[in-house]
Amino acid sequence: MTDRPSPPDAPSPLGEPIDEPSAVLFACTQNAVRSPMAEAIMKHLIGMKAYVDSCGVRNGDLDPFAVEVLKEVGIDISRHAPKSFDQMEDDFFDVIVSLSPEAQHRAIEMTRTMACDIEYWPMLDATIIEGSRDVRLDAYRQVRDELMRRIRKRFAALLDENKTAE
Repeated sequence: MTDRPSPPDAPSPLGEPIDEPSAVLFACTQNAVRSPMAEAIMKHLIGMKAYVDSCGVRNGDLDPFAVEVLKEVGIDISRHAPKSFDQMEDDFFDVIVSLSPEAQHRAIEMTRTMACDIEYWPMLDATIIEGSRDVRLDAYRQVRDELMRRIRKRFAALLDENKTAE
Protein backbone atom coordinates (compact mmCIF):
# COMPACT_ATOMS: atom_id res chain seq x y z
CA MET A 1 0.00 0.00 0.00
CA THR A 2 1.21 3.46 -0.79
CA ASP A 3 -0.17 6.65 0.67
CA ARG A 4 0.54 9.14 -2.10
CA PRO A 5 0.10 12.82 -1.18
CA SER A 6 -1.26 15.50 -3.49
CA PRO A 7 -0.59 16.52 -6.17
CA PRO A 8 -0.84 13.34 -8.22
CA ASP A 9 1.48 14.79 -10.85
CA ALA A 10 4.42 15.01 -8.43
CA PRO A 11 6.91 12.13 -8.44
CA SER A 12 6.44 9.79 -5.52
CA PRO A 13 9.30 8.46 -3.43
CA LEU A 14 7.10 5.42 -2.72
CA GLY A 15 7.18 4.04 -6.25
CA GLU A 16 5.37 4.64 -9.49
CA PRO A 17 1.59 4.99 -9.41
CA ILE A 18 -0.51 2.48 -11.32
CA ASP A 19 -0.95 4.10 -14.75
CA GLU A 20 -3.81 1.90 -15.93
CA PRO A 21 -5.80 0.77 -12.88
CA SER A 22 -8.65 -1.64 -13.41
CA ALA A 23 -10.68 -0.23 -10.50
CA VAL A 24 -10.75 3.31 -9.09
CA LEU A 25 -12.67 4.67 -6.10
CA PHE A 26 -13.22 8.37 -5.44
CA ALA A 27 -14.10 9.22 -1.84
CA CYS A 28 -15.17 12.37 -0.04
CA THR A 29 -17.15 13.28 3.05
CA GLN A 30 -20.79 12.71 1.99
CA ASN A 31 -20.64 11.37 -1.59
CA ALA A 32 -22.86 14.29 -2.55
CA VAL A 33 -20.58 16.66 -4.52
CA ARG A 34 -16.87 15.94 -5.04
CA SER A 35 -16.69 12.16 -5.32
CA PRO A 36 -19.81 11.69 -7.50
CA MET A 37 -18.54 14.47 -9.77
CA ALA A 38 -15.14 12.74 -10.02
CA GLU A 39 -16.77 9.34 -10.68
CA ALA A 40 -18.97 10.74 -13.44
CA ILE A 41 -16.15 12.72 -15.06
CA MET A 42 -13.86 9.70 -15.08
CA LYS A 43 -16.56 7.42 -16.53
CA HIS A 44 -17.28 10.04 -19.17
CA LEU A 45 -13.61 10.27 -20.13
CA ILE A 46 -12.61 6.59 -20.05
CA GLY A 47 -15.80 4.73 -20.87
CA MET A 48 -15.59 1.07 -19.83
CA LYS A 49 -11.79 0.83 -19.57
CA ALA A 50 -11.91 0.55 -15.76
CA TYR A 51 -14.43 0.09 -12.97
CA VAL A 52 -15.09 3.46 -11.32
CA ASP A 53 -17.12 4.10 -8.17
CA SER A 54 -17.49 6.68 -5.42
CA CYS A 55 -18.47 6.82 -1.77
CA GLY A 56 -18.37 9.03 1.29
CA VAL A 57 -17.46 8.69 4.93
CA ARG A 58 -21.22 9.03 5.42
CA ASN A 59 -23.91 9.45 2.79
CA GLY A 60 -25.67 12.75 2.28
CA ASP A 61 -28.11 13.97 -0.34
CA LEU A 62 -26.98 14.55 -3.92
CA ASP A 63 -26.31 18.26 -4.31
CA PRO A 64 -28.38 19.94 -7.07
CA PHE A 65 -25.54 22.38 -7.86
CA ALA A 66 -23.25 19.41 -8.59
CA VAL A 67 -25.90 18.03 -10.95
CA GLU A 68 -26.24 21.41 -12.66
CA VAL A 69 -22.53 22.12 -13.27
CA LEU A 70 -21.94 18.65 -14.69
CA LYS A 71 -24.98 19.01 -16.94
CA GLU A 72 -23.25 22.11 -18.38
CA VAL A 73 -20.52 19.81 -19.77
CA GLY A 74 -22.87 17.05 -20.93
CA ILE A 75 -22.63 14.72 -17.91
CA ASP A 76 -25.77 13.58 -16.05
CA ILE A 77 -25.45 12.54 -12.40
CA SER A 78 -29.11 13.11 -11.50
CA ARG A 79 -29.58 9.39 -10.75
CA HIS A 80 -26.54 9.10 -8.46
CA ALA A 81 -27.45 7.58 -5.09
CA PRO A 82 -24.93 8.66 -2.42
CA LYS A 83 -23.43 5.83 -0.38
CA SER A 84 -20.93 5.45 2.42
CA PHE A 85 -17.81 3.30 2.69
CA ASP A 86 -19.91 0.88 4.78
CA GLN A 87 -22.44 0.50 1.94
CA MET A 88 -19.86 -0.39 -0.69
CA GLU A 89 -20.57 -3.70 -2.44
CA ASP A 90 -17.02 -4.03 -3.80
CA ASP A 91 -13.90 -3.28 -1.81
CA PHE A 92 -11.16 -4.16 -4.28
CA PHE A 93 -9.62 -1.11 -5.90
CA ASP A 94 -6.22 -0.46 -7.43
CA VAL A 95 -6.43 3.25 -6.66
CA ILE A 96 -8.46 5.19 -4.11
CA VAL A 97 -8.52 8.96 -4.57
CA SER A 98 -9.54 10.81 -1.40
CA LEU A 99 -10.96 14.29 -1.91
CA SER A 100 -11.38 15.30 1.75
CA PRO A 101 -9.34 14.78 4.93
CA GLU A 102 -12.05 12.57 6.46
CA ALA A 103 -12.12 10.35 3.38
CA GLN A 104 -8.33 10.09 3.42
CA HIS A 105 -8.37 8.74 6.98
CA ARG A 106 -11.15 6.27 6.15
CA ALA A 107 -9.37 5.08 2.98
CA ILE A 108 -6.21 4.37 4.99
CA GLU A 109 -8.26 2.38 7.54
CA MET A 110 -10.01 0.43 4.78
CA THR A 111 -6.82 -0.55 2.99
CA ARG A 112 -4.59 -1.60 5.89
CA THR A 113 -4.62 -5.18 4.59
CA MET A 114 -4.90 -4.40 0.86
CA ALA A 115 -2.37 -3.65 -1.85
CA CYS A 116 -3.84 -0.39 -3.06
CA ASP A 117 -2.59 3.07 -3.98
CA ILE A 118 -4.19 5.88 -2.00
CA GLU A 119 -3.91 9.37 -3.41
CA TYR A 120 -5.02 12.49 -1.60
CA TRP A 121 -6.33 15.32 -3.77
CA PRO A 122 -7.54 18.01 -1.35
CA MET A 123 -10.50 19.60 -3.07
CA LEU A 124 -12.53 22.70 -2.23
CA ASP A 125 -15.76 21.95 -0.37
CA ALA A 126 -18.05 24.07 -2.55
CA THR A 127 -20.95 23.62 -0.12
CA ILE A 128 -19.34 26.04 2.34
CA ILE A 129 -19.25 28.91 -0.17
CA GLU A 130 -21.82 31.58 0.60
CA GLY A 131 -23.23 34.25 -1.66
CA SER A 132 -25.49 34.53 -4.65
CA ARG A 133 -26.48 31.56 -6.77
CA ASP A 134 -23.89 32.60 -9.38
CA VAL A 135 -21.10 32.82 -6.79
CA ARG A 136 -21.98 29.39 -5.46
CA LEU A 137 -22.24 27.85 -8.95
CA ASP A 138 -18.82 29.28 -9.78
CA ALA A 139 -17.36 27.43 -6.78
CA TYR A 140 -18.89 24.15 -8.03
CA ARG A 141 -17.53 24.85 -11.52
CA GLN A 142 -14.09 25.37 -10.01
CA VAL A 143 -14.32 21.92 -8.36
CA ARG A 144 -15.57 20.35 -11.62
CA ASP A 145 -12.79 21.91 -13.66
CA GLU A 146 -10.07 20.95 -11.18
CA LEU A 147 -11.33 17.36 -11.04
CA MET A 148 -11.38 17.25 -14.85
CA ARG A 149 -7.81 18.55 -15.00
CA ARG A 150 -6.48 16.12 -12.40
CA ILE A 151 -8.29 13.10 -13.81
CA ARG A 152 -7.05 13.85 -17.33
CA LYS A 153 -3.49 14.20 -16.09
CA ARG A 154 -3.43 11.30 -13.61
CA PHE A 155 -5.33 8.77 -15.71
CA ALA A 156 -4.10 9.87 -19.16
CA ALA A 157 -3.22 6.27 -20.08
CA LEU A 158 -6.92 5.31 -19.82
CA LEU A 159 -8.48 8.23 -21.68
CA ASP A 160 -10.54 7.58 -24.78
CA GLU A 161 -8.66 9.30 -27.59
CA ASN A 162 -11.87 10.70 -29.07
CA LYS A 163 -12.77 12.46 -25.79
CA THR A 164 -9.45 13.96 -24.71
CA ALA A 165 -9.91 17.07 -26.86
CA GLU A 166 -13.08 18.19 -25.00
